[in-house]
Amino acid sequence: MSTDDIVILTGAGISAESGVPTFRDAGGLWEGHRFEDVATPEAFARDPVLVQRFYDLRRAALPTVHPNAAHRALAELAARWPGRLTLVTQNVDDLHDRAHAEAPPGAGFELIHMHGEIMKARCTASGVVMDWPGPMAAHEPSPHHPAGRMRPHVVWFGEIPLEMDRIEAALAACGLFVSIGTSGAVWPAAGFVRAARAAGARTVEINLEPSMGTHLFDESRLGPASVEVPRWVDELLSPPQGARA
Repeated sequence: MSTDDIVILTGAGISAESGVPTFRDAGGLWEGHRFEDVATPEAFARDPVLVQRFYDLRRAALPTVHPNAAHRALAELAARWPGRLTLVTQNVDDLHDRAHAEAPPGAGFELIHMHGEIMKARCTASGVVMDWPGPMAAHEPSPHHPAGRMRPHVVWFGEIPLEMDRIEAALAACGLFVSIGTSGAVWPAAGFVRAARAAGARTVEINLEPSMGTHLFDESRLGPASVEVPRWVDELLSPPQGARA
């Protein structure tokens, strides 16, 4: 374990402040659909027209939203932090990517989209992933395999999240774990705090309200991510009192 290594987990709460809707907010489901109808392999097999249209709408709307102060603060942290920083996001949007493009991160930074990326597509036969900014037909043929078709590069309910080996290794080595804008209800991400604690890391939660796992954190900061994350980053990057700037 290195005290300079940080793992940050972000969830829907950080993107909601930019206007990205969530499954779990008070307003209900994305575009009025149950997740069983648009976010499972079974839904894609049953009604590919509905599923592809649903993701087409989300993809088309993404350029209308922008990184907020929380995304930008984490980008600043990635650019300035001297140790290793692993940012794991449950969000399929590209707001973290855009924020880090504005403030290029240091060599020790890694961004992991554990639930995939809405602006990419994946071949069902070969597994090849490619950028896909536009609409996708119900039975979009794959340019990578004659038997494949393209699907959104997102992890649907019932599928295994991406890059779990890398995430688990980062959790086992970190000295600080921070959870931002997550409900603590979706596994395996909900178990990350336990893994970090088992490795001896300090744990911090930044959330609009207490999550289901609040009791597992050493510190809980409640409030909007756009306010609390920049405040926390400023404290982390500020030199101790009496130290030279």
